[in-house]
Amino acid sequence: MTYLFIDGSNLYASQYDLVGPRRFVHFPTLIASLEKKLLIKFGVIYFYASYSPRPSNPTKEQKDFLNNEYYFYKSVKEEKRITFFKGYRSKTSGKEKEVDVKLSVDLVGYGLLNKYNKAFLMTGDADFLQACHFLKTHKPSISLALLCMQNKIMYKGLFQYPSYIICINKCSIKNVARKTKYIDLKKTADLCPRLS
Repeated sequence: MTYLFIDGSNLYASQYDLVGPRRFVHFPTLIASLEKKLLIKFGVIYFYASYSPRPSNPTKEQKDFLNNEYYFYKSVKEEKRITFFKGYRSKTSGKEKEVDVKLSVDLVGYGLLNKYNKAFLMTGDADFLQACHFLKTHKPSISLALLCMQNKIMYKGLFQYPSYIICINKCSIKNVARKTKYIDLKKTADLCPRLS
């Protein structure tokens, strides 16, 4: 069984930077495109995120960001295989809570319980490397690969794990590991629809 673990907040921020406030990456289309390019079928998809706090008097930029976030997460929930873990934001700092820890615990825990024999981790955040290293040490039979968006790359991980960089816009990234592969996706209307 192949599991996909997604740092959803990282993916949302990445797609917003890549396609802007008037478009969003349609999640089921992204998953179908990745499966086609990787010649794989994800059995289970775990997605970890928290919604951005809504200011009492949002600026136009904040409204655009929140509106885009709504459409993106709505499309995430359209995917039938998704398990969506919703963290929360600290009332004092606004920082995301529980999300990274939950992803790390699930990645390691399900691996130790033999729930999967192959996993993909989609993130650009190097904080997850320790969870990856733990699995590599204690469950070497598990195949673990990284998926990174072109603008959120876990550079340290590229040299230690099979890695794929997902390119929606033209990609010309230098100084990456030789074994890193690129997944070129075209910015089509299906993958990156306009907001209604």
